[in-house]
Amino acid sequence: MIGWTLGRYFFRRYISIVIWFLIGIFSLIFIIDFTEQSNRFSGLPGYSLPIGLLMTSLRAPMVLQITVPFIALFAAMATLIVLNRKYELVIARSAGISAWQFLLPLCVGAMVFGLASVFVLNPIAAHGFSRVERMESEIRSGRSNKVSSSSAHWLRQRGDDGDIIIGARAVLDGGLVLSDAVFIHVDKEGQITERQDARRAELAQGEWILSNVRGFMSGEMPTLAESARIPTNLRPEFVQQRLARPEATPFFELSEKIETAKAFGFATNAFSMQYHSLIALPVLMVAMTLIAATVSMGFVRLGQSGTLILGGIAAGFLLYVVTTLVKAFGSSGIVPPVVAAWVPVVIAMFFGVTFLLYKEDG
Repeated sequence: MIGWTLGRYFFRRYISIVIWFLIGIFSLIFIIDFTEQSNRFSGLPGYSLPIGLLMTSLRAPMVLQITVPFIALFAAMATLIVLNRKYELVIARSAGISAWQFLLPLCVGAMVFGLASVFVLNPIAAHGFSRVERMESEIRSGRSNKVSSSSAHWLRQRGDDGDIIIGARAVLDGGLVLSDAVFIHVDKEGQITERQDARRAELAQGEWILSNVRGFMSGEMPTLAESARIPTNLRPEFVQQRLARPEATPFFELSEKIETAKAFGFATNAFSMQYHSLIALPVLMVAMTLIAATVSMGFVRLGQSGTLILGGIAAGFLLYVVTTLVKAFGSSGIVPPVVAAWVPVVIAMFFGVTFLLYKEDG
């Protein structure tokens, strides 16, 4: 059995490499995002360098959260390769420690990394992303005429006198506040009767409250109003399910939103998929570690094949692609979210364990 001192040493080496990868990836994300953001907002009057740095800092954790499985894969590969090159794994094997024993600290480190991603990084990323959306809406505020079908969020409200098609540049506060909103009134014959552009629209009980409204009607001059109210039969729970992004919802709030939506009979596939994906993330990190072990533990004097290492990286990318694809099926309701979240992870675990059993134990 691996001793506490050696196990703690392997664990510290893995965590230190994970931290360096996090710093490197975060820096790369920060530079790329800040450059791209500056190109988009530099011409707007409300944008400045400090605001740009703050927006990039708030958005970077959301992008970093996407790269977490790859960080686990590369960190495990780097840790094992470094230990192997320094013959530390050879010494551990000569002392009677099996591969399963010295992989245990790395798997524990991957599990801790996954739990930290769920309970620490995810809430930070969700709140930061929500704040960035609010800041972007303030910078772009007043340009509602630029709302297009490809950039806006759209919703249809049905009524006795006709329908109202609702669009917005940005969705804030979980879908309850719309920035640069557009309300297009359509009668029963399908003809557009009126359009209302509002800088802000807030969903209250039984009505939309619009502020800074510009109204357009066929054959009449545009009208301006500080506020307007539009009756609605849409419930906040439904609007949140249709407009709110599951990725921008903190893990601790997902369960409550799912139960509330189910109580009103609304579909919860997207939020359930996000919830179960986060629960499965720590196990996915362990699976990535096992995949890394299959290609990184060869004796260094025998030569570590670059092709084999690239194969491990390709296997990790394939697992991520399959997980993302199945996640899309789960979000759309084609596959139950629980199945979509756990099947790729379980298959990857079996693959890693089977390969190591064959390689280590024959």
